[in-house]
Amino acid sequence: MKYVFLFITSFVFAQQTHFVDFKSVSGQLVLDAKEKMVSGSVIYDFDVLQPTDTVKIDAKNMEFTQVKIDGKEAVFLNTGKELKIISNFQKGKNQLSFYYSVKPKQALYFVAIENAEVQIWTQGQGRYTSNWFPSFDDVNEKLIFNLQITYDKGYEVVSNGILKNKIEKNNQINWQYQMERPMSSYLLMLAVGKFDKKEFSSKTKIPLEYYLENKDKDSFEPTYRYSKRIFDFLEKEIGVKYPWKIYREIPVRDFLYGGMENTTSTLFTSRYVVDSIGFTDRKYTNVDAHELAHHWFGDLITAESSTHHWLQEGFATYYALLAERDIFGEDYFYSRLYDTAQQLKFASRTDVIPVLNAKASSLTFYEKGAWALFFLHESIGDKAFKKAIKSYLKKYAYQTVNTQNFFDEIKKVSNFDLEKFQKTWLESVAFDTPAANALLSKNKAIQIRLEVDKLKKVPFAEKKDFLIKTLNSDVYHSVKEAIIEQIQNEKYNLKKDLLLIALQTNDVQVRQALADSFSEIPEDFRINYETLLDDKSYQTQEIALFYLWKNFPDHRTAYLNKSKNWIGFKDYNLRTLWLSLALSTPNYSEDLQALISELVAFSSTKYEATTRQNALEKLIAFKLINDSVLINLVNATTHHMWQFSKYGRDSIRILLKNSEMRVSFERILPNLTPDEQFQLKRLLAE
Repeated sequence: MKYVFLFITSFVFAQQTHFVDFKSVSGQLVLDAKEKMVSGSVIYDFDVLQPTDTVKIDAKNMEFTQVKIDGKEAVFLNTGKELKIISNFQKGKNQLSFYYSVKPKQALYFVAIENAEVQIWTQGQGRYTSNWFPSFDDVNEKLIFNLQITYDKGYEVVSNGILKNKIEKNNQINWQYQMERPMSSYLLMLAVGKFDKKEFSSKTKIPLEYYLENKDKDSFEPTYRYSKRIFDFLEKEIGVKYPWKIYREIPVRDFLYGGMENTTSTLFTSRYVVDSIGFTDRKYTNVDAHELAHHWFGDLITAESSTHHWLQEGFATYYALLAERDIFGEDYFYSRLYDTAQQLKFASRTDVIPVLNAKASSLTFYEKGAWALFFLHESIGDKAFKKAIKSYLKKYAYQTVNTQNFFDEIKKVSNFDLEKFQKTWLESVAFDTPAANALLSKNKAIQIRLEVDKLKKVPFAEKKDFLIKTLNSDVYHSVKEAIIEQIQNEKYNLKKDLLLIALQTNDVQVRQALADSFSEIPEDFRINYETLLDDKSYQTQEIALFYLWKNFPDHRTAYLNKSKNWIGFKDYNLRTLWLSLALSTPNYSEDLQALISELVAFSSTKYEATTRQNALEKLIAFKLINDSVLINLVNATTHHMWQFSKYGRDSIRILLKNSEMRVSFERILPNLTPDEQFQLKRLLAE
């Protein structure tokens, strides 16, 4: 999955799997959105492998009643972190049953935005499912999950596996989901919302279900443009049939990350729900392919500990790139690898933790892991690589694995020096740039890109002809973007003809690179730059509108009139920018209060976090701050999305340096909720 916290296996807890093997669990759950509570009955079937006096289940801040073993009242201890069943357990089959209730502090979220229609969704990786469902933080404990969830009629409810039945009673529906194969607890999921769905079938007859909120159904095609193609490609490329009975994709509001590969049912952030213009800058394709690849690498076979986390993230990253190569071509594939090679090369100067280390960074696990696989794939050849992958997946299906398990399968198909490979790619903190460049140079566009890179310190006059020739060629757009970046600090009169050529490419990405390449626009380039306002890219339009407004005060009214009906992405990037510019343009609007009210509303809890942050950034930058803005900013510090709550805290810290702002924050303190008061008092006391 994208940008997630990593597994941390509890070695103490892991020892339980030597004594007890949990086989399956059935839960009948009721969700209470008003109280933000989960409750229900749970039945676990397990085998005792060796005599033991205690069986443990992870359970954070839960209440338990009617705890029974094989139908008889059990002695149990609720530590607030674990449910411990104490008995003289002997070898054999057992059944544990109980009722529980919890108000989860994390991992299950009740999100109400824009209207009263709540969404409920979960995020279990790495050890968080035990906050809402009594389960196992140890990934080595795999079992079959079957959930029944009761919720209000009119909502779609999704969990793992096949929907076996729906039973309506008293304006509620009981949804019954069933898995047939075991998985780790972090992959357990719930999603509740007012969704439409479209159903398809893969080439191998796997049912595919793609969901969208009712209000977003017009965005279906661009959002899921390549989803079925990706599914069919990965099944063929990996060489092992998709290992589950169904596949779903569901966008949810204010999701914590890009996506999450819950078995059979991927959740992803609603920011990837786009129209055809939004697709230019925010396509779901990579996340889509990444989360699906995890259904083999992570869900089917799971890294036994975070030391081997690259076996999930490196593989999912690499196979997502292979899927994108199938869609967007070789130049795209190699350009992405080039970009990550540059990132890894730069990061290796300060990042001293290698791939085979539980504390490695996301960049290392994902991108260096993918690079290691690319190098291995190219070194042993496609036929041997695919044979090893197929054998690896089939041998360890529904089990946990480590790096040596993978290497054992490589050894069967190749004499490749795995010891050297491990030292270079998995144990060294350095990035093997010469080896990377040798592989990248197989691509013509990268050959030219490397030539462009060599010219960085060459005087402009000596390289100008080559740069013009390259801009005029049909080389891949990333090379032309690199040229725009390289000439960014050159004098305008020297580079003007290159800028005009860049504009004339009519390539959206090249033009966007130009839009963002200089904040001071000369008058004799104004009319050329204004053409960027008409590009089919919300990101380009945002950049161009701001810089034109900033540079040419005499033309502000014309720019604002042109853009007054722009909305942009789902996070209203263009509308919030327009409002802030209109409010900062003297004599533009006769109803300033209406504009202020609209912009402040975008910063409120009526909207998703990305919209709120867009609005807050502009309100603060343009000094359009009133008590409502400050209250909305403080509320941000209580949000479940850590990125947004951090933004709220950091912004308040900056504002508190101003004594007048400090007085304003102190004034609103009594009007805040207890959680908001707690956060603000902490910041005031720093």
